[in-house]
Amino acid sequence: MKQLNQSFEKLPKDRIADFCICCGSKKLKNSPAVLMPFVAERVFNWKQIKIDKTWGLNTIQNGQTYSICNTLLCSKCNFVFLDIRFSDKELSNLYNNYRGVKYTKLREKYEKNYEKRNRDLIKGITYLDEVEKFILKNTKLPLSILDWGGDTGKNTPFKNHSKKIHIYDVGNSKTVNGTIKVSKSNLKNRKYDLIVCSNVLEHVSYPSETLFDIKKNMSLKSLLYIELPYEKLIIEIENKKKSYEDKKHWHEHVNFFSKKSILKLLKKCKLKLVDFRKLDVAEGNFSLMQIVCRKDFDQ
Repeated sequence: MKQLNQSFEKLPKDRIADFCICCGSKKLKNSPAVLMPFVAERVFNWKQIKIDKTWGLNTIQNGQTYSICNTLLCSKCNFVFLDIRFSDKELSNLYNNYRGVKYTKLREKYEKNYEKRNRDLIKGITYLDEVEKFILKNTKLPLSILDWGGDTGKNTPFKNHSKKIHIYDVGNSKTVNGTIKVSKSNLKNRKYDLIVCSNVLEHVSYPSETLFDIKKNMSLKSLLYIELPYEKLIIEIENKKKSYEDKKHWHEHVNFFSKKSILKLLKKCKLKLVDFRKLDVAEGNFSLMQIVCRKDFDQ
């Protein structure tokens, strides 16, 4: 069986993926990799240990342990992803109090100088004006906005030009002035002019589940803005300079989207593409995919 035939609205949520979560294909390739120690401990409480002669093992060599996993490649849509699919509880372990004191201390333990990097990240993105220009090509102000996975709301577009701005996030960060934090129960029966899902889908185990949840708060006139990292590895694979086998470690980004894979996912979720572009930021040091879409009128 090469294709998942069932609806993407009710995907089987297995621990280890055996199909592409973007297009449903079962034509996957795999290559050995490791789960980064910070993620392993934060999610599973799997701590690093050193095996030495006191263990008395005969067939296992002494040395530092790492949590093993696989890098998967979908041959149909060039989606590269981690085979382990975290549960909702495990994602909560990872992202609760995101970039807070405990998070930062543990990450600094494994990744030296992360504290400094974290301070820079908290300052906010530098390309917010580019985001707003891209969205405004397809809508007008003022807007009612839901930022799905918006953390503090610091990077939410149109903060000074909106009817209302609601922030939904699994973490418990306090949101900035001019925004209101909402829970899933608050979102019931609400519709928004614009929903922002920025740098979220690369973190979640089943992106289709997130998109179907978001659609509940969309009318046929609503816009959905999606932003994703256009990972350097994906660009190099597309240019035939690297292979998926070069992905040897996995961190918080468990999904590496190609343009083809995200467009396949949108189609599976019955979302119609309105606009797409690649944006280079930070003086070309990394790239993003920017997407605007609507609910499909034919669904």
